[in-house]
Amino acid sequence: MGYMFRTQPNAQIHTVISVLVLLSGLFFQLSATEWCFLVVAAMLVLGAEAFNTALECLTDLVSPDYHPLAGRAKDVAAGGVMICAIGAAIIGLFVFVPHLWALCAN
Repeated sequence: MGYMFRTQPNAQIHTVISVLVLLSGLFFQLSATEWCFLVVAAMLVLGAEAFNTALECLTDLVSPDYHPLAGRAKDVAAGGVMICAIGAAIIGLFVFVPHLWALCAN
């Protein structure tokens, strides 16, 4: 995991966003259920990022020169991360919009 966090800018971005989301959860005093959704979403994105990093390393090992299938494998893995990140963002909206709405209404 250290390799991933040191070398993968997207993993760093996802980690910073996850920390900001968790700090926001503290601010809004989320319920246990809301916390569960956010933690699962954050861990899903970081887990997908780890699988993507592993696949990229393995692809570079077995195909050091450019090959269209190697590029396709990397693109599909990155797409998987994006799907997880979009899902996490949607979960974040479901959790935080009602809290933001209540804050603005006061």
